[in-house]
Amino acid sequence: MHFVGDRVAASSPQGRFAAGAAEIDGHTMTDARAVGKQLFLEFDHERWLRVHLGMYGAWDFAGEITADATTASSTGLRHGRETAPAVLDAAGEDSMRSIGAPRTTRLRMAEQETLRPTQGPGVDVFAFPPEPIGAVRVRLLTGNAVADLRGPTACEVLSPEEVQAVIDRLGPDPLVDPPKKGEDLFTAAVLKKATPIGLLLMDQSVVSGIGNVYRAELLFRARIDPHTPGKQLPEASVRALWKDWTKLLRLGVKLGQMMTMDGLGKNEYVAALANRDDRHWVYHRAGKPCRVCGTPIAMEMAAGRKLYWCPTDQV
Repeated sequence: MHFVGDRVAASSPQGRFAAGAAEIDGHTMTDARAVGKQLFLEFDHERWLRVHLGMYGAWDFAGEITADATTASSTGLRHGRETAPAVLDAAGEDSMRSIGAPRTTRLRMAEQETLRPTQGPGVDVFAFPPEPIGAVRVRLLTGNAVADLRGPTACEVLSPEEVQAVIDRLGPDPLVDPPKKGEDLFTAAVLKKATPIGLLLMDQSVVSGIGNVYRAELLFRARIDPHTPGKQLPEASVRALWKDWTKLLRLGVKLGQMMTMDGLGKNEYVAALANRDDRHWVYHRAGKPCRVCGTPIAMEMAAGRKLYWCPTDQV
């Protein structure tokens, strides 16, 4: 993990976060915690930077950094690390590992994409620190690494009490909460609501961080109609959703990819890692035949996002 333990120069190149950046400028980052889709960065004077990327936000990292370390920094920072296995790109190259040991590179992290070099198929070497590009809300700079934040839904400096208040409003997260406690909280929240499960899975007070890809894939894997009210689902089905979400999330952390298809042969697995369209059951497949029954995959708007489902298998 980079930045934690280092003194950070904070600035707001676009100017919209100048006051907030000034509050943390020159202080040492002492902790970093990810809860659901939110990132909390602690500094040595009891101030925290809270960031929620939303749909359009992104972090760009540059300097002497590694892909593995940056991936770990973004997913459940209170947990042990696992070395990511080979992830082959469209050219059959292990793009995650080809970046190698800490050296000059650029990487991007955003909800809409996996961790990737921001220029070219491999490493982009440049003068450090690079000039800010575009509307950078906040820049965090150390002696050998820089993180530029663009387009977040939320970016604010909070006190420890304010951070806890935000976390208290969030639903359970498999990478943060004890397994049984998280499962019980999720199950209780779903079973007491008449809201369709396809909407509940996007409610951050019910469960933290599932997101649009996992919503569609979890419901298909469980063969659950997304329109079913939460309280009409069998308790066993709700608990199975949580367990499957935990499994897929840990696999995603390990791979650096949202892999939701299982039972793949070796060639199918390589193809799935190289191409997002080959690693999901229904997500982003509107109008295409269901991989199980052949029925065209349906798409509708739900909770402001596109929901994909099979009208035959999910009934």
